[in-house]
Amino acid sequence: MGYVYYGRYLEYFEVARTEMIRSFGLSYRELEENGVMLPVIHSELEYKIPVHYDVEMEIKVMVFDIPQVRLQTFYEVLTQDQKTPHVLGEVSLCFMDSESRRPCRAPDEFLNKITKHI
Repeated sequence: MGYVYYGRYLEYFEVARTEMIRSFGLSYRELEENGVMLPVIHSELEYKIPVHYDVEMEIKVMVFDIPQVRLQTFYEVLTQDQKTPHVLGEVSLCFMDSESRRPCRAPDEFLNKITKHI
């Protein structure tokens, strides 16, 4: 077909989200080493315009609310040749205690760092 496979966008979103957290001065690894996991609990994508293979994309990731137990992230897939997003997305993750496997509050360090960027 010559287009990006629809399932790839969630992988792109994961990379963008990981880099967003890294830009806050944290990493997924640090969260996990401190006993906190962030599994995806919901994802939703809206495909507007196909992206052709070998076209550079920008994945914009946004957080509008300070997380408590749930981290809700929003995405736009953009290219230089298109003014409107090709794909819109939403992914919700849950802070989870790695030992009990139960939801937990976002760590204070995470909250302190993300608050500066919202």
